[in-house]
Amino acid sequence: MTLLSLDKVQARLGKAVVLDGVDLSVAAGEVVALCGPNGAGKSSAIRAAVGLLETTGGQVRLGGAPIADLSHRQRAERAAYLPQERRIAWNLPAVEVAALGAPFLSGAEALARAKAALDEVGAGHLADRGVAEMSGGERARVLLARALVVDAPLLLADEPIAGLDPDAQRLVLERLRARADDGAGVLVSLHDLTLAATVADRVVVLDQGRVAGDAMPMEALAPAVLREVFGLDGGWIEGPNGPLLAARRAQ
Repeated sequence: MTLLSLDKVQARLGKAVVLDGVDLSVAAGEVVALCGPNGAGKSSAIRAAVGLLETTGGQVRLGGAPIADLSHRQRAERAAYLPQERRIAWNLPAVEVAALGAPFLSGAEALARAKAALDEVGAGHLADRGVAEMSGGERARVLLARALVVDAPLLLADEPIAGLDPDAQRLVLERLRARADDGAGVLVSLHDLTLAATVADRVVVLDQGRVAGDAMPMEALAPAVLREVFGLDGGWIEGPNGPLLAARRAQ
């Protein structure tokens, strides 16, 4: 089942075109990694997918329905969104921050789900600690728990591992992979191409607001794409835990 589809989507930020005819889909049970250089349109595509960026052309569908026809509650029930920004305005306990991911549930049910989600991301011990007293990695886990609380069929995560240490990166990606293995669809933007190739079923490469590749990781990130889009000369080798990118800046 297709949970998300962008059909020839166009969007602008001011006068700049950030999405230029983007076609993209996410099905139940798959992780799709969205890759590309800075300014390629990754965050714009994710924000358009959840209705946070107004489109100027094409169509976005969530669960088969045009997003324009869905209420805010229907959108929240169909798609959970983990933004790149990790600042939290108030020093609330982690469990209360996580519970904000399910605003349509009763207080008791939301808190119960929040505690379960914190346990899932290895942050159960942080439940009663204020988020302003946490490290960046700890806050990242709390915010991931907030996105998991609603248990939506689709999860969109914008650079969820940026700035995290390797252990935290792996935990976040493992939880996203686990959600897909349980039947959800996941769209995640990543800069680390090796991790994208490891976790994703499919990679969509964006370049200057256009799709430059959409296929299984090794095909989407073939040497020609690495050179043209990322300015890298190299290719892939098989490592003990999956594919590894061996590349250098193109001369």
